[in-house]
Amino acid sequence: MAQDTWRNWAGTHSSTPHRFETPRSVAELSMLVAKATEQGLRVKAVGAGHSFTGVAVTDGILVSLDNICGIESVRQTPEGPVATVFAGTRLRSLNEQLWDRGLAMINLGDIDVQSIAGALGTGTHGTGARFGGLATLIRGLQIVLADGTVADCSETENPELYQAARVGLGALGIITKLDLAVTSAYALHASEGPARFDETLDGLEHDLESVDHFEFYWFPHTNRVLTKRNTRLPGDTALEPLSRIRGWFDDELTSNTLFEGINRLTTAFPATIPQINQISARALSARQFTDRSYRVFASPRRVRFREMEYAVPVEAVKDTLREIANWLDRSGCNIAFPVEVRFAPGDDVWMSTANGRDSAYIAVHQYHRRDHRAYFDAVETIARAADGRPHWGKMHGRTAEDLRPTYARFDDFCTVRDKHDPSRTFDNEYLRQVLA
Repeated sequence: MAQDTWRNWAGTHSSTPHRFETPRSVAELSMLVAKATEQGLRVKAVGAGHSFTGVAVTDGILVSLDNICGIESVRQTPEGPVATVFAGTRLRSLNEQLWDRGLAMINLGDIDVQSIAGALGTGTHGTGARFGGLATLIRGLQIVLADGTVADCSETENPELYQAARVGLGALGIITKLDLAVTSAYALHASEGPARFDETLDGLEHDLESVDHFEFYWFPHTNRVLTKRNTRLPGDTALEPLSRIRGWFDDELTSNTLFEGINRLTTAFPATIPQINQISARALSARQFTDRSYRVFASPRRVRFREMEYAVPVEAVKDTLREIANWLDRSGCNIAFPVEVRFAPGDDVWMSTANGRDSAYIAVHQYHRRDHRAYFDAVETIARAADGRPHWGKMHGRTAEDLRPTYARFDDFCTVRDKHDPSRTFDNEYLRQVLA
């Protein structure tokens, strides 16, 4: 790979930008963007490159915000603590810095390598029927616009820009700072174990109502799942984390090293996948542990894969999953990766995949050495029939024409974009696909 080529984590997109920049201040970034606009150069910000789409690709200036990071301050409000965080802060670092202050993120996804701005800009979410995606935690933000203006936004200051930028896809400017609602540090008790697919679906409503953070992984070609039930506990709860040996065995050896070997084997012999999935699912053992919240939410992911995720109305999730199972049975397409299913309440964020409706997220994966297209195309067709919305940071084939009807504020978002970036400084091929 050439020294001046950028590539995302999954290897699905790369670009050779005009140049790379790593500004050390908001003022430096502001001057950089203003000059680029004058010169007709595109500008895109990039964090960890963990998006599977080309949302950060550019042939212009690729900007890393790694030097604009850390927690600037924490203040108390009547609704609770709010942390002001610089956009380049990686989630893993943010979690540790918050914990040192007796605080924690209210909800998190299952990966913590992303920058906070990158995660928010693509609509990252966790799971839990009462806990919204990360964008619902935003209480204000600062953004550098195409002309170099540094705009502060909230519900009362530049309110339309604020509403659009909460999940902005990098289309409106470069977010430099975020005010995030946080909470007192808390522990999570994790209860994980094998279950039957049909029984899990039958008991879904009960789990969503009674469990703080519920999700499950279904092993294709089987009637087996791995369920995860995480319960929130006070921050002073006595912690009982996994032992170092058990943690290494489960999360490093089994979930990464052995899973990589399984995928290499099944790439060479795909007909063995149904049988191997049966063996893998039957080998699952239950485990329980209690640890700091962020250590339970996130898991290491070192096996390279492609991913597509769709948000469907929660009432459609059972039929959607059954349709996927039926397609797999009919097609002869063998899939080794489990299907991940998570949940979130409806929200009011304009471009959130949970906008206006309680949602279930169905994430499908394919090992990076295998062709994903037939599988992903089929799942996308099934999810679209349920008015599914694709995750902005994961692979999909949707376009502005067919996305507009499912987002009530789609045209409002585009109007804000036209106002603040008329010359399309922050444009790229992916945004032309999804926003026209």
